[in-house]
Amino acid sequence: MNPAIIASATAVLIAAAGAGLVLAGAQGLPARTIAMITRAAADESRAPIYYQDPDGKPSYSLTPKKTPDGRDYRAVPAGADVSFDLDALEKTAPAASAGGADRKIKYYRNPMGLPDTSPTPKKDSMGMDYIAVYEGEDSDDGSVKLSPGKIQRTGVRSEPAAPRTIRSTIHAPGTIQLDERRVSVIAMRAESYIQKVANVTTGSHVAQGQPLMEVYSPAVSSASAEYISTINSKAIGTDATYGKGSRQRLMNLDVPEAAIAAMEKSRTVPIGIEWTSPRDGIVLERNAIEGARAQPGEVLFRIADHRQLWAIIDVAERDMGMLALGQPATVKARGFPGRTFTGTISVIYPQINKETRTGRLRIELANPDLVLIHDMYVDAEIDIGSSAPVLTIPESAVMDTGRRQAVLVDKGEGRFEPREVKLGHRGDGYVEVRDGVSEGEPVVVSANFLIDAESNLKAALKGFADGAQQ
Repeated sequence: MNPAIIASATAVLIAAAGAGLVLAGAQGLPARTIAMITRAAADESRAPIYYQDPDGKPSYSLTPKKTPDGRDYRAVPAGADVSFDLDALEKTAPAASAGGADRKIKYYRNPMGLPDTSPTPKKDSMGMDYIAVYEGEDSDDGSVKLSPGKIQRTGVRSEPAAPRTIRSTIHAPGTIQLDERRVSVIAMRAESYIQKVANVTTGSHVAQGQPLMEVYSPAVSSASAEYISTINSKAIGTDATYGKGSRQRLMNLDVPEAAIAAMEKSRTVPIGIEWTSPRDGIVLERNAIEGARAQPGEVLFRIADHRQLWAIIDVAERDMGMLALGQPATVKARGFPGRTFTGTISVIYPQINKETRTGRLRIELANPDLVLIHDMYVDAEIDIGSSAPVLTIPESAVMDTGRRQAVLVDKGEGRFEPREVKLGHRGDGYVEVRDGVSEGEPVVVSANFLIDAESNLKAALKGFADGAQQ
């Protein structure tokens, strides 16, 4: 090295010694250069040129100094064998120049994370040194500070809160039921005798107007004779209202319109009346037996229209608040994989099943090809959510204790602040934030539970440290 530079730097060091500067931080020179300058200064003076840690650690000072436990640094006089550990000095010099020597140690904590602290250096039962905790490392604002190395090792990752459109789907099971408005019952309104039954059985498809049976009824025959006599009289031509009472009597006996029209055309009273189906549908019940007597009100046929059906869906109680009339729904039948049926919610039943804690809703489905059958199991998918964007964060950012929900807000420079939030709807891996976080604030989305554990540990250690200081 240039002798002029060494001489100049030596003069600077001698002046700095009077001001009490640390050797490693003198004028920002490299550690190896500082060692050479110190050797040159020793030749010019017999006074102590620096002070060294009494345990021989690579820690030096130009002025008298004490260790954290109160012991004096060892003075190294001029002419002594100056043997700096240059590699160690070069490693510690940057930390010292960054202001590390100015930091004050508050206490020492257990290296294994146990709630044990000490105001002085010590070792644990396994011989490990306690870790020094400096001022500023344990903040009082409730935040947690991690070193860059620990952040990298634990895989901490943050993502800003941003507006998004949340869409989610409710999946619920159900069964196919008949539309109550599309079921018809055929029963006699007067004592009758079944003379003949058509080739129709339970499960048969029938069309409206298709013959089902032939019935003889004394009451129907009497009303038919009265009606035929009325329309055959000459008075029918002079008074248009004449004979309407007799026709109404047949209608009151539920005689099919086709049978009345046949009487008017033939002007004769039939012995047996042909009863026809009132609608298109499937025969659900057949009780008509040829030759049997049918009492008034006895159900002979039950016919249901399957072209329109209901899907009765059981929805979890927690999802009931997100449903509304008119919402579209998709129904998949387990018996027809890959096929879907679409409909809308027409009714939300006003009761909850106390055993299963589920509510019921009705979805009306079109069944033009009659593949859906009542009591068939189905699965419904109902899209919920709003088309308007809301402030959201990833679901992995939420730490839920059951009674409260919190997130860790990334404040930068390795500092993380726990904050309680109020949440809303969930969907697509995100959750709505209604309070606690502002748009653009980054929240921790991975390794947040490790940071939370660190926070709890530091809170416990701080409590022990405060007690020790008191």
